[in-house]
Amino acid sequence: MTEFSLSNRRVYVAGHRGMVGSAVVRRLERDGVEVVTATREEADLRDPAAVTAFLKRTKPDVVVVAAAKVGGILANDTYPADFLYENLMIEANLIHGAFTVGTDKLLFLGSSCIYPKVSPQPIPEDALLTGPLESTNEWYAIAKIAGIKLCQAYRKQHGVDYISAMPSNLYGPNDYFDPQKSHVIPALLRRFHEAEQRGDASVTCWGTGTPRREFLYVDDLADACVFLLQNYSGYEHLNVGTGSDITIAELADTVRRVTAFKGEIEWDRTKPDGTMLKRMDVERINELGWHATTSFEDGLSKAYHWFLENPIRT
Repeated sequence: MTEFSLSNRRVYVAGHRGMVGSAVVRRLERDGVEVVTATREEADLRDPAAVTAFLKRTKPDVVVVAAAKVGGILANDTYPADFLYENLMIEANLIHGAFTVGTDKLLFLGSSCIYPKVSPQPIPEDALLTGPLESTNEWYAIAKIAGIKLCQAYRKQHGVDYISAMPSNLYGPNDYFDPQKSHVIPALLRRFHEAEQRGDASVTCWGTGTPRREFLYVDDLADACVFLLQNYSGYEHLNVGTGSDITIAELADTVRRVTAFKGEIEWDRTKPDGTMLKRMDVERINELGWHATTSFEDGLSKAYHWFLENPIRT
């Protein structure tokens, strides 16, 4: 197992205002690592010249690509061109820019949606590109697959130490809580919280409640990012997750409990379920020595408390 020290190295975290990027910043700063960040005004990641100029000016030793245009099923379905174009530009500019300025190491973060709609369960890394994608988020998935391949291409052609990690469904502090645009956990937390505040008799959730999902607390992912930067240097991407899953109905019931909502849960079966079963095979990263440590209920409680204490991100 390779060892790469972050001591005395500057790490640029792209996307530091997002849920993932902010968690990575917190984790690095806890270890005393010098972190570099940039607002969109300082470096629009969709602009190749702006990205290269910023990297030449700041000269980071390490780049973490946590920046992305993200959203739930409805957002992906409504804005497919935006999701594909903007994510392609962001990752291409950062990966090529890092190469241009001679960055020592780069970590690209993707998503579990890169895998085919019908995959072995749990999903191994080599399931990539073995079948059709889930249509509700294929635009985002295609962009993330391109990011993996771009890292592999630069590694193959130029010998650079660029690695990729694919986290399962994420949740935690600094998430987006717009019920129409966010992912399932923040959307449900806000919906149940507001229903409890109003004294509603019920909350309606999309689909049948039967799909199973794996959820990873974002601070666990941040810990995995630091671990992989220090201990992994391989061509293949690695899955990052808990290795366990729950049904969407179980998720909704846990949200109801965490938010103290006393009403009923109703299911709108006219809305799509998305992929029915999706759990990551995390054997490879576990064998390297990393394991998730936050239980789902503890993580959900932390996410809900953050939501209560901070302005809603929409």
